[in-house]
Amino acid sequence: MATRTAAQQRARAKAEYDAFLTQCPSRQLLDRIADKWVTLVLAALGSDGSHRFGADCAGEPRPLRYSELSRLLAGVSQKMLTQTLRSLERDGLVTRTVTPTVPVTVTYELTDLGHSLHRTVRGLKGWAEAHMDDVLANRAAYDGHAAGATDAAGADAGADTDAAGAAAPSR
Repeated sequence: MATRTAAQQRARAKAEYDAFLTQCPSRQLLDRIADKWVTLVLAALGSDGSHRFGADCAGEPRPLRYSELSRLLAGVSQKMLTQTLRSLERDGLVTRTVTPTVPVTVTYELTDLGHSLHRTVRGLKGWAEAHMDDVLANRAAYDGHAAGATDAAGADAGADTDAAGAAAPSR
């Protein structure tokens, strides 16, 4: 086995990111991009806006103003949208451009790195939309089965008590 310098060991460790390890930085990145608002912001910035009319989000991406993003992402608070955009900018997935107009115009756009992630996010969003009926049906079936199992367990437990609620003698 060859001896490695500390710098070589660090370089090798960096090349072997493993999100299954607690201290791996890729785990933090997965945590960030798995956030619902991050996913939706990336999907919105990577679309041409045609999804508002029922079309696929695969159109030509364009920069969006903060107010446009806010309208697109129903339910997002101003604070959450601002935090999300800042974190995406910090990670190099989004660029923020300020144009000195009255009032000031601020637009957000995906970087090349953001575009590469957008393709994956768009697929995930599309999968969720396409399979939502199946998931809802499975949830209802599971909840119905779980409720039936709880009722049956309660009835079985009640069989072991007499009318006064005392435990019945074992045979």
